[in-house]
Amino acid sequence: MIATIDMEIQPMKKTFCLLLFLPIIYTTAHPLIYHHHHPTILTDKAALLAFKDTMTQDSQSILADWQNSSNVCNFTGVVCNHQHQRVVQLLLNRSGIHGPLSPFLANLTGLLLLDLSENNLVGPIPPELGSLWRLNELNLFGNLLHGLIPDSLSLLSELFYLDLNVNRLTGTIPSSILYNCTSLVYIDFSENALHGEIPPEMGNHLSDLMFLQLYSNNLSGKLPPSLSNCTILKCLDVENNRLSGELPSETVSRLQLLELLLLSNNLFTSHDHNTNLAPFFKALSNCTHLQAIELAGMGLGGQLPTTIDQLGIYLSSIHLQHNRIFGSIPPTIVNHSNLTVLNLSCNLLNGKIPDEIGRLQNLQWLILSNNLLIGPIPPSIGQINLLNQLDLSKNRLSGEVPGSLGNLIFLSDLFLQENELSGISSSIGRCESLNRLDVSFNRLTAIPKEIFGLTHMGIFLNLSHNLINGPLPLELSKMEAVQEIDLSSNYFHGIIFPQLEGCISACMINFSHNLLEGKLPGTLGLLRNLKSLDVSYNSLSGEIPVGLGGSVSFDRLNLSYNDFNGPIPTSGRWVDIACASLHEEEKMVDVVS
Repeated sequence: MIATIDMEIQPMKKTFCLLLFLPIIYTTAHPLIYHHHHPTILTDKAALLAFKDTMTQDSQSILADWQNSSNVCNFTGVVCNHQHQRVVQLLLNRSGIHGPLSPFLANLTGLLLLDLSENNLVGPIPPELGSLWRLNELNLFGNLLHGLIPDSLSLLSELFYLDLNVNRLTGTIPSSILYNCTSLVYIDFSENALHGEIPPEMGNHLSDLMFLQLYSNNLSGKLPPSLSNCTILKCLDVENNRLSGELPSETVSRLQLLELLLLSNNLFTSHDHNTNLAPFFKALSNCTHLQAIELAGMGLGGQLPTTIDQLGIYLSSIHLQHNRIFGSIPPTIVNHSNLTVLNLSCNLLNGKIPDEIGRLQNLQWLILSNNLLIGPIPPSIGQINLLNQLDLSKNRLSGEVPGSLGNLIFLSDLFLQENELSGISSSIGRCESLNRLDVSFNRLTAIPKEIFGLTHMGIFLNLSHNLINGPLPLELSKMEAVQEIDLSSNYFHGIIFPQLEGCISACMINFSHNLLEGKLPGTLGLLRNLKSLDVSYNSLSGEIPVGLGGSVSFDRLNLSYNDFNGPIPTSGRWVDIACASLHEEEKMVDVVS
């Protein structure tokens, strides 16, 4: 979800506060660890061995060398400060350990870094961890922890890194943590089940905050205006919540160092009763380091301002899909020469795609689908040499698919379905990286044979629902890697040639609703991966080949509305094919007893 930003953490301001030491009392089921004297390396060793005893599984044997007879500083994952003779780091990320997050760890009072991320730790976060008063970094990311975030973590006044991402935590975000742990630089509570408001005054206490990630929770209310005081904030990610109110123009206008602004899938609105995007984009122009902006899935209304090119020279990703943005695509958008992703899909954009779009030389994803765009596909798109995905589907584009697209040697996905296109250039056959090609639901009357020469196409070829007239091209049999072939609802005529067995990777073949005739080749039974075959609504005749039952993976077989005769085969795989789908009234076959 979050792009990685390389950063050098500046020296943290250290604050002193009175430590309220929490006594640790355990039941008789656990070893009693209670010390009246200053803790030592022996205290640390006892705490670590007690932690090991609570683990129910150690699948990688990471803790195998944690023995009472060994030097604790030689335990795997343990780092000691030899001058002060204390354990200062516990690094057990991705260690395959299972079990509860043990309160015994609270006795490691010299600990500076605790990383238990990406394991299978269960249960609540022990409140006793608030005793780790020297702790700088706490990383519990990617476990199965549940319950509330304990208020006692607010006692960790030296903490600058706190990651509780991807757990099962519930309740609200404790304001005490955000108000008292004033050295925090990095906060990640994402992908939990937290609810309620983001503490409104948090920005007044966290002047060092650089990363705030709260995405994929159930948070509500407004984005706190106090965040405008976090003037060195680089990443603000609150996607996939229920935050509401107008887009936070005043707040972001003061975040001049912001690099990632991710607000998608909330309940925000644009200004002037959800009709005006201009004030927000003007505020964003102050964020001169902005790299990514995501405002998708909120039904935002308004036009893209012509000043969109003022969002800074570093902008590489724009996600504005699933909104109600209307008007034309401003040609000035092409001034963002570092753009790699432009997603404006599922809006109400109209007019033509700017001819200048080809100036976006670094673009890898261009997604303009589900709009009201008209006119031809600009040939200049063929100049975007790094383009990997081009999705212009579900618009009103017309004319021919330009031959310049054949220059896109890295193009993997080409989606042009549901337009009004009337032709496609043979040059598309030069797109050797193409894995998905969908030109269905257009007005194509012919397909160049070079398209079927894309022998490395690995996912699907969809030419359905056009006006294509002619025989099935023999070149189709050379597409050994393609998994799905859909040529349905056209005017293909002639026979289904037996060489189709060359499509050895095919899982789905749909030739239905055409004018095909002759016999159904039994060689189709040699396609061992074939799960779905539909040749219904043609003029195929003769007996159903017994060999067709050779495919061991059929989930769906539709031979209806043809002119077959003779019996339904009853041997081999045919025994398992559901006869309920082979009705005489569907004219599939005249059953002979």
